[in-house]
Amino acid sequence: MTASNWMSALGHHQRYDYHGPQDLPDYRWPGGKRLAVYVAMNLEHFSFGCSEGAKLAPVANKLDVLNYSWRDYGNRVGGWHLADLFQRLGLPASVICNTSILDYCPQLLDHWMSGDGSELIAHGHTNSERQGELDVQAENEMIAMCQQRLSAYAGKPIDGWLSPWISESTETPDLLKQNGFSYNLNWAHDDRPMSFATRHGDLLSVPYPQEINDIPTIIPNGASAELFSQMILDQLAELLERSEEQTLVMGIALHPYIVGQPFRFHHLKKALATLAEQQDRFWLTTPGAIARHHQQQTGMTAQC
Repeated sequence: MTASNWMSALGHHQRYDYHGPQDLPDYRWPGGKRLAVYVAMNLEHFSFGCSEGAKLAPVANKLDVLNYSWRDYGNRVGGWHLADLFQRLGLPASVICNTSILDYCPQLLDHWMSGDGSELIAHGHTNSERQGELDVQAENEMIAMCQQRLSAYAGKPIDGWLSPWISESTETPDLLKQNGFSYNLNWAHDDRPMSFATRHGDLLSVPYPQEINDIPTIIPNGASAELFSQMILDQLAELLERSEEQTLVMGIALHPYIVGQPFRFHHLKKALATLAEQQDRFWLTTPGAIARHHQQQTGMTAQC
C-alpha cells in the first residue's frame, strides 16, 4: 500500500468537514451573551427482564431485579424531586424522553413539562434497545412513531433527537431529517452547533456532553456526587472564559435514577443553584432555542 492509499483507507462519515474554532461564523446569543447553557433530563423506561441499561451492580441472574428497580426509582421518586428543584430554581428543562414514558408514567412527563420554558426532545421508544442495530425500515418506523406520538402529546412537531445510548446507523441523520427533526444531540465533537449534510437537507448538530453527563462519569468511571457537581462548575468557569473569544454551548446531561438518589441530589442541587445564581453571565436555555437562534444567525434553513 502506498502512502496516499493509507489516507484513503480511513473511513469518513461524510457529514461535515474539519475546521478549527477560528473558522466558524461569529455571532452572539440573545442578550449579547457568548455562552449558552442547557440542562437536559433524560426520562427513560426499560423493559423488565432486558439486560440493556446502566448497571449499579453486576447482573446476578437473568431476571435483573436489582438494576431494573434501581433505574425505576428515577421515574417513581428521583424524577419528581428533580422536577420540583428545576421549578424552584427557574431552570428551563430540556426533557429528553422515551416514548414508552407515555405508556408507563405520563404523569411524570406532565410534571416536567409544566415548568416554564421546558422543551420536549425525542429519545427513541425505550433505552432497552439500540437503534443502530435496527435495519433501515425498522429504524425509520421507530423514528416516525416517536415524532408522531411526542408531537401529539406536545401539540406541535418535535425538533430534537437523542438516540438511546447514542446509537446510530449510517442512515440515522437522513432518517431524522426525513421525519421532521431539525437537530440531533448525538455527536460530542464540538462546543458549537454544526450543520450535518443529509439526503434531505441540513440537520443541525447541537453539542451534547459525554463527560458532564452522570451516566459515564458516575457509573463506569466512579466519580463521586461531589466531584460530578464540581465538574459542572469547573466546566462553566472554563467555558465562560473561553466564550470571551467565541460563541459556545455548554450542556449538562442528567438521569433521575442516578442524580435523583438522595445523596447525589444533595450535591447536585448546590451546583444547579450556583448555575441559577450566575445566569446573568450566560444564556440559560434549551437545545431547541439554541438551534433556532443558530439557524437565524447563520442563514441555515430549518424545515420543522
